[in-house]
Amino acid sequence: MNDALELLKSRRSIRKYKNQPVEEEKIQKCLEAAQWAPSASNKQPWEFLIVTEERIRQKLSEIHPYAKFVAESPVVFVPLTNPDVHQKYHMSDSALATLQFMIEAHSLGLGTCWAGVIGASIEPEIKELLGVPEHLNVLGLVATGYAGEEPTRTRKELDTLVHYEKY
Repeated sequence: MNDALELLKSRRSIRKYKNQPVEEEKIQKCLEAAQWAPSASNKQPWEFLIVTEERIRQKLSEIHPYAKFVAESPVVFVPLTNPDVHQKYHMSDSALATLQFMIEAHSLGLGTCWAGVIGASIEPEIKELLGVPEHLNVLGLVATGYAGEEPTRTRKELDTLVHYEKY
């Protein structure tokens, strides 16, 4: 088994993408990884949209003020949450599925970048553009494709984040 920690530590948000299509097999593997995410009571309160059409990706980038990069990514993964399936944990469970999609994408040599949507004033416009039923929520947009950059980011020191027994 590969070292999961090294894979996780090497993943970065990618905001520039090569003009190169992503193989359908890779997208399917990422979707399968999302499908197998843990969820409260195994309710799986998620559905997924894949957007590849350039016109729609461009419109998404115009609607979302912090997701201009989705216009140039060849694939946009759109996780949806279903509060009817699990009222309390639909968002966190769908976030776990999204992270698993992103980690699998990284393991396959793809870059991703997340932009949140749920609860934002732009969500109704995105739902309308994508034809998302009223009872579902758009958790976010995940640009996906071959990286056109090599970003470097650091993390806070672990000892500044961890507390044992009590804060």
